[in-house]
Amino acid sequence: MLVTRTTDRMTLPSLAERQAIIDGPVTPDAFRRAFDATACLREIEVRSPARPVPVGTRARIAFWNAERLKYQAPSAGLMASLRADVLMLCELDLGMARTGNRHTTSDLADTLGQGYVFGAEFIELGLGDLREQKAHAGETNSAGIHGGGFISPVLLSRPALVRLETSGRWFDGAFHERRVGGRIAMLAEVAVGGRPVLLASVHYESHTGPGDRLLQTEALLDAIDRHAPGVPVLIGGDFNTSSREYEEKRDPSFIARALAVDPNRLVMPVPYEPMFDLLQRRGYDWETCNAPGPTQRTRPDGTPPPPLGRIDWLFARGLLCSDAATVPAVDTAGIAISDHEVLAVTIALK
Repeated sequence: MLVTRTTDRMTLPSLAERQAIIDGPVTPDAFRRAFDATACLREIEVRSPARPVPVGTRARIAFWNAERLKYQAPSAGLMASLRADVLMLCELDLGMARTGNRHTTSDLADTLGQGYVFGAEFIELGLGDLREQKAHAGETNSAGIHGGGFISPVLLSRPALVRLETSGRWFDGAFHERRVGGRIAMLAEVAVGGRPVLLASVHYESHTGPGDRLLQTEALLDAIDRHAPGVPVLIGGDFNTSSREYEEKRDPSFIARALAVDPNRLVMPVPYEPMFDLLQRRGYDWETCNAPGPTQRTRPDGTPPPPLGRIDWLFARGLLCSDAATVPAVDTAGIAISDHEVLAVTIALK
């Protein structure tokens, strides 16, 4: 599914609409009806910057899984320090109790004095994961939207949302929270040196394995080629490249055995993830646009515990990449504000 319909204000699902889904049957047909009836899953909210700035022949681009954008002020400080022409972001809340029922993307853009593009990945039917359910018990989501997009002082054109999957795997609550929607990539074009470059901000499924990540990659690359054929591309995302199946991720003994055989497996998962081979065949490079090392970070509550891996990546096609960096996602006191580090790179046209 490729969504291109834009609006200046997304259609928010009411509490009654969300409650009707919760009270209804938990079946594949019920998921499909809920998905089809929820307008915001087929909209892109766009606000252009008040005074757009131009980009020269080089652009600094950053990607960050902002983990709900829970910490607004330190997040704004960190993002401002990057001096990026475009921020590619995922895990952004709109009307979630866990983030004060704020429109976190709009708030961050306001603080930075920039515009934004936002698309809905899921309608959250509850308060979030088990930690968030406990912390916010008794509270109510005003809208229950979780998604991704871009924040930029630059004018972004041709925004689109790619629905990478509509499996409904989160609908029945098997993962301890119920959702309507599916994983997405947000697309938009930025003019670099007067020519368009397509940017893709991506969030892959976390409760799956390498084979499913390959399918999501195929869907992503096909959508990019249909939407912007022949245009240079920079993809940034949380690809959840754990190098193992979901069940194996939860087995400490498997991890210990795997690291005994290959100590670099988590920080260099390329041989274990067939998506990299597909990306290479389709003309994408990652060696020049990523700094080495893990991209996960342990939160103050001790999760995720070490050993940490590299699950966030930048991929480029038709671009020259330089000055790749992994930036710690911490506040001024050195405390984590996300469980993901920030990736940054400078791009130029070949």
